Amino acid sequence: MKELKIIVCAKQIPDPEAPFSAVTVDSKKKEVKVDAPEVISPYDENALEAALRIKESSKAFITVLSVGSSLSDTVLRKAIAAGADQLVMVEDDSFGRLDSYSTAYVLSKAISMLGEYDLILTGRQAGDWDWGQVGLILGEILGLPTINMAAGITVRDGHVEVSRLVPAGLELVEAKMPALVTVSNEVGELRYVSRSKILGMLKKRIPIKKVSKGDLNLEPEFLNTMELLELLPPSDMRRDCVIVEGATGKEKAERLFEIIKQIL
Repeated sequence: MKELKIIVCAKQIPDPEAPFSAVTVDSKKKEVKVDAPEVISPYDENALEAALRIKESSKAFITVLSVGSSLSDTVLRKAIAAGADQLVMVEDDSFGRLDSYSTAYVLSKAISMLGEYDLILTGRQAGDWDWGQVGLILGEILGLPTINMAAGITVRDGHVEVSRLVPAGLELVEAKMPALVTVSNEVGELRYVSRSKILGMLKKRIPIKKVSKGDLNLEPEFLNTMELLELLPPSDMRRDCVIVEGATGKEKAERLFEIIKQIL
């Protein structure tokens, strides 16, 4: 049986589960700062879980590919601890604010450098900006059949079969590989990886490949950064709780109506 070559694109972001108090807005620098640990974007973890399930039923080699600035070995090696075979980190200070097309462009160059592949998996969207564009643009750049919003993935006979989310429910579609699939959280969370196992990987020789901007022969005209024109901190919102009293449901409804009128 031929070994499937699967590439999972994974973005490193501040933990989206961080409390609101950890988020600050610098209006002068036009930056949002999150005082929280860095993690792999949750939807990308869903994509990795989908890849690992394919590996359980088929012979497969999984490469996790990440593009960004200030990438952390410790954060991304979680993918190796979970069962991926190789980690490729494409890092440059200028990659911190790339727009969606430019991010997809850099990913496409890195994927071309890696050589042959059968399947590319990405999260349906990133856990920070939530734009949901990079995976689809990447498929277009690479000229691949692309399936969006996967809730389940099966690989057989050179084809990928995807149960994808649509407004009416689920739709079953198939594409010949190589193909690209964006994965939704309905696939399931990434299997549990203990912190001790991740830290234990530090003592082993992990197959990590670091790629610089200069290694990819990038064309400057395709590297565009996002520019925030205006960024304002959220206004303070006072929340008051009012208990509506009344002897009957009708009386409570009338009092609630009066309260709503005063607010509006």
